[in-house]
Amino acid sequence: MRVCVIGTGYVGLVTGVCLAHIGHDVICVDNNEEKVKLMKQGQSPIYEPGLSELMHSCMKTNKLSFTTDLGAGVNHGEILYIAVGTPPLPTGESDTRYVEAVARGIGNNLQEEYKVIVNKSTVPIGSGDWVRMIVLDGFKERQAQTLGEGFVMSAESTPVFDVVSNPEFLREGCAVYDTFNPDRIVLGSSSEKAIAMMKELYEPLVDHSFSYDSTLPPVPVVVTDLSSAEMIKYAANAFLATKISFINEVANICDRVGADVTQVAQGIGLDSRIGSKFLQAGIGWGGSCFPKDVSALIHTAHDYGYETELMNAAVKVNERQRVIVIEKLQHELKILKGKVVGLLGLTFKPDTDDMRDAPALNIIQELNRLGAKVKAYDPIVSQSGLSHGLSGVIIESNVEMLADGCDALVLVTDWQEFLKLDLAKIKKLMKNPLIIDGRNFLPRHAIVEAGFHYVGIGH
Repeated sequence: MRVCVIGTGYVGLVTGVCLAHIGHDVICVDNNEEKVKLMKQGQSPIYEPGLSELMHSCMKTNKLSFTTDLGAGVNHGEILYIAVGTPPLPTGESDTRYVEAVARGIGNNLQEEYKVIVNKSTVPIGSGDWVRMIVLDGFKERQAQTLGEGFVMSAESTPVFDVVSNPEFLREGCAVYDTFNPDRIVLGSSSEKAIAMMKELYEPLVDHSFSYDSTLPPVPVVVTDLSSAEMIKYAANAFLATKISFINEVANICDRVGADVTQVAQGIGLDSRIGSKFLQAGIGWGGSCFPKDVSALIHTAHDYGYETELMNAAVKVNERQRVIVIEKLQHELKILKGKVVGLLGLTFKPDTDDMRDAPALNIIQELNRLGAKVKAYDPIVSQSGLSHGLSGVIIESNVEMLADGCDALVLVTDWQEFLKLDLAKIKKLMKNPLIIDGRNFLPRHAIVEAGFHYVGIGH
């Protein structure tokens, strides 16, 4: 099928590349000329394991191309994905101006061929009908310019298209895998034709035909109305965020009563009603999805006169959890003014270069406020030049330089690289052999045997 993906951010680029890999003819559109130039050269503007390799192979087979020409993309695609960003506003609601601009641009370029317009961006509930309205407004604008201001759109002149909500459930660092191995595919629309086309598009993912493994069960396809599909995305992320905040609350109680949260999580995770995923205590959630989506759902509920007490509490717990390592540092070092603290990791999770709403930013800010000197090493940030946007922290190029002169090291991001630390060498470089494990990730017994004082979260 012919596909156009508008917006080559995290979701758009991964979606476009993976659809090309399973055999579709994909054009990705972006209005950033430098970015498009980079992608035309086969370079991915984001770090995501496996993505660059797929880009190269799809471009070689001419299944994937990039352009700044929205009209060319719209004319090419039978299915048009809107995959632009919807960043949070200070109020907590989503900023939908980029979605609006794209929808209007699609309308400006619609011809007679039927199109399925897919909301892949995480948009406020009820946006499906709104996008349809904006597309029609864009079409009217073009017709008025072409035929004159007296143009009146009739049923015969109305462009034929349908809007589908198709939320994404990609985990950064695992997005390629998640695209090819989804838990479910959610399609929201009242149009049988649009749903049929989307099912055809995703058929290689549903039946695993591209992976040549016929033993895998088919992927469930959940067909809903537009609003329910939009709500599924928000509800899923709000639930997972709440689950993390819950185990962090339990961890804080464990610290006080002498229990071990890792053992508690194992014990409750074996309950089939609960499950073990997202029960890893630590310094809280961040990134581009959880904070934005939870805030947006809270804002939507407020618009309709409902107070989201549980979600409000989850957000409050998460805000407090981000600086729990500060309390632990103060307990161990007492006064932090004049102390040197090294952060192991900066990104909000491993295997990504994403610093959006990362807990590390709060930790850096609070340590600066208390007069500490902050250093950091991150496997991606230290090498990519992304550190130019950070303030109040010295970015080191390796772990040894980070450890040199530190009064404490704090594990912020659970990169696999940090499981192979040269503990003996690091201990000699540090002023004080203290490690705060903000993710309960490091090998505790090995660290203690190496002569460090180890402090985890909830045990």
